[in-house]
Amino acid sequence: MLSSSLLRKLVMALSGLFLITFLSLHLAINLASVFSVELYNEWSHFMGYNKIVQLIMQPILIAGVIVHFVMGFVLEIQNRAARGVQGYAVKGSGTNSSWISRNMIISGAVVLAFIGLHMYDFWLHEMEYKYVEQLPVDTERYYDFTVAKFATLGRTLIYSVSFVLLAMHLYHGFASSMQTIGLDNKYGKAIQAFAKIFSIAVPAGFIFIALFHHLNPLQ
Repeated sequence: MLSSSLLRKLVMALSGLFLITFLSLHLAINLASVFSVELYNEWSHFMGYNKIVQLIMQPILIAGVIVHFVMGFVLEIQNRAARGVQGYAVKGSGTNSSWISRNMIISGAVVLAFIGLHMYDFWLHEMEYKYVEQLPVDTERYYDFTVAKFATLGRTLIYSVSFVLLAMHLYHGFASSMQTIGLDNKYGKAIQAFAKIFSIAVPAGFIFIALFHHLNPLQ
């Protein structure tokens, strides 16, 4: 039977992998805004009005975010309490782990704050458009609204820095999740390599999108 601590780690790992899957889909949709205005509008409209996405996938996604970060904070509190009681078994043992792994709570908190900003920018606007103001369906509004968000340098930098911290969070978290669910055996090296590539490539893709739209504003 799994201990409560191990169960929390498992829940955090599985919710993290679920969010990584969503992150990949989110990147694919947003990349379309760079290469095809029509395709981006089409995909965004589908995600915004499809009943399965709105009534099933979106609540599951929100629940996944909440569970992942709550578990992260709970485990961090437990770990700090354990270190406070037991002390370091070996002096300077903290130097054996990377800065990223020792500060996942910091990068996680910043990423959580960024998610709040992102929801304020896009999700809240969508809710107001459809349910508060009840404006007519406009399948071509998404591209212009997205590009306008990156018109200011300040917001573009906030997004870019947030994705750098997301890369750091993913760099350790992805591989750690695989280890937690037991996929670090004979596939360990391949998984570690994939995790490194993913943790750099995906945030870099989002940064590219933000910078592209900042440098190519609406005419």
